[in-house]
This record gives sequence, structure tokens and C-alpha cells, in this order.
Amino acid sequence: MSATSPRTPHSPAKLQLLELLAAIGTAQWRDFAAAAARYGLTSTQAKVLAQLEGPVPMRGLATLLACDASNVTGIVDRLEARELVRREPSAADRRVKNVVATEAGRETIRRVREEMQATHGALDTLDEEESATLYALLERLRPMLERDSG
Repeated sequence: MSATSPRTPHSPAKLQLLELLAAIGTAQWRDFAAAAARYGLTSTQAKVLAQLEGPVPMRGLATLLACDASNVTGIVDRLEARELVRREPSAADRRVKNVVATEAGRETIRRVREEMQATHGALDTLDEEESATLYALLERLRPMLERDSG
């Protein structure tokens, strides 16, 4: 349905969709924070680990976290002290420090995600077809929502 086509009597308004996405996002974030806490991580520390699919510059982490670069330094310092991340100079610019998850960091964030019981429980209520449909819809939305975030 295009943005200008009329809604059917059963289709939700955009505001209803936004409210539902916000409620689900909040519940998922609460679940993520609770699982992270079981590993002695703040939700922000866990979020940093979750962003480290590969090397990420310190400034890039600040952008992803929507915070000042000086805040990222403290977060990374604490993760580094626990040997969950390490700093490496960028191959392209030696002045730039990239943050890289260690094996222990990757394992910790994997466990945090596995232990998100409320989220897993909610997803378990979907059958295979519903899961595939939800995945396809979220994949369609993701590029538009991430476009301006980095």
C-alpha cells in the first residue's frame, strides 16, 4: 500500500504502528539490559559489543550510540579492562583507533542474546510462516530506518 492509498477498515494507522514498534523496542531493550546485567555489563556496554561485527572506529561508536566521543572512551576502557574488546590502529589512518571485539567479547554478546527470554518467548509464539513474514517486513524497513543513523 502506498503512503497515499486509503487504509482498509482493518489496517492500522501509522501512529498505531509507531506506538507498537516503540512498545516492542522498549520491551526488547529491557530484556537485553537484563540479560547483559547477568554478565556484569551495562546495557550500553552490551550495545557496544553488539555493534562490533568488525572493527569500528571510536568516533563511529559515538555516532552509533548517539553520544559524545569522550563517553565512548570510558565505556571502551571498561570493556577493555575485562578483555572483551581491544583497540587497534586503523590500517588506513594510524591516528584512528578501531575497537574490535575479542573472542570473549563475541561469546559474551552471543550469550546475552541467547538469554533474552522475554524476546525469545514472544518470537516462539509465531509459526514458521509468521516468522518469515515478520523477518521480510523488518528487512524492508531496516534500510530506511538506518539510512540516516550512520
